Amino acid sequence: MQIYKFGGASVKDAEGVRNLANVLKSVGYNNTLIIVSAMGKTTNAMEKVISNYFDAKHELHSSLQEVKKYHNNILLDLFENETHAVFENIDNLFQEIVQFFDHNKSPNYNFVYDQVIGFGELISTSIISHYLNTIGLTNSWLDVRDYIKTDDYYRNAKVHWNKTQELISTKVDISKLNITQGFLGSNSNNFTTTLGREGSDYTAAIFAFCLNAKSVTIWKDVPGVLNADPRYFENAELLSFISYSEAIELSYYGASVIHPKTLQPLQRKEIPLLVKSFLNPLNEGTRVGKDLKLTPKVPCYILKQNQILISLSSLDFSYIVEDNIRHIFGLLHDYKMKVSMIQNSAISFSVCIESNYNNLERLLLHLKAKYKVKSYEGVKLYTIRHYNEASVKDIEKGKDILLKQISPDIMQIITK
Repeated sequence: MQIYKFGGASVKDAEGVRNLANVLKSVGYNNTLIIVSAMGKTTNAMEKVISNYFDAKHELHSSLQEVKKYHNNILLDLFENETHAVFENIDNLFQEIVQFFDHNKSPNYNFVYDQVIGFGELISTSIISHYLNTIGLTNSWLDVRDYIKTDDYYRNAKVHWNKTQELISTKVDISKLNITQGFLGSNSNNFTTTLGREGSDYTAAIFAFCLNAKSVTIWKDVPGVLNADPRYFENAELLSFISYSEAIELSYYGASVIHPKTLQPLQRKEIPLLVKSFLNPLNEGTRVGKDLKLTPKVPCYILKQNQILISLSSLDFSYIVEDNIRHIFGLLHDYKMKVSMIQNSAISFSVCIESNYNNLERLLLHLKAKYKVKSYEGVKLYTIRHYNEASVKDIEKGKDILLKQISPDIMQIITK
């Protein structure tokens, strides 16, 4: 069994869907499960729909129609006959969204988010499944929510592994070509949950673990795992081989090619992870596996934007000790803040965080009751793994540095 995961960039238009089929034909699709994300920027568009539902209901219909129009154009390009069953299939999915909005009584943003956002994946996989069947690549469409079971932590659900293992191992026919959605699961009440942004890679790892797959391949618009994001850094280099532990380090610090939760289940069963280009599917790409040495051994650059730096000190100049740190981390947990970096001294504590749940103002008010607080929003966190003098100078050049931290393998700076 092999698992292929295709991201939104690979299926952003009809040509991308055709290319997915060509990739399957060129590399083989026997005993294969395909995980597919929402098409193009659909997730962003659906987030706008959800925002309008709460804050601008007069724009809700038009924003949803934009999403429908985008997918309808892809349908018309892929299918010559408008009576094809796929048109009714996709129309029914959009009707489900409308019906949810009409009948929903919950004011919980995170709950609503998860019930709506996943329609991007349901729509994309339905279109692709129909297209593959039409051109002779017979496949079975699976609703991933029937297989991956989670808790109720909407927008970042935790997998119930035992139940998920049972469902996947007994219900997936591995002799067929199967296609399903990334990013999604369901809880004990069968409400949709999501595994965190960019969670489709994690979905691939879950299926690989439960099916004892021989490999997972993530198809990207880049040649493989690079030592830097080419959108922000020049002269990025392809990393041919990476160990699990190295890849986990890179993902922990925010490398965007591999999702942070993807690697652990693969490492547990020593399932290789391949990252390859859907534009050049026969190229080697990157291989992540057991005991592989980083090749080539070069500095790896990671940039995390839209961070928040909070600097705390005690009101009476007393030491910041264990009780204070426990209190601070308790608040970060309570307000669902994602910690990217910490630094402390005798009388100060600094933390760089991501605020994904609109709780920053409440957190700051809570902190100000006990500490002197300075906060800087919209800062950038640069991380260099395997840094050298030249790489550090290059990153620091011309930047206003708010905080810097160095260890033997990692250099991090926060800039305005």
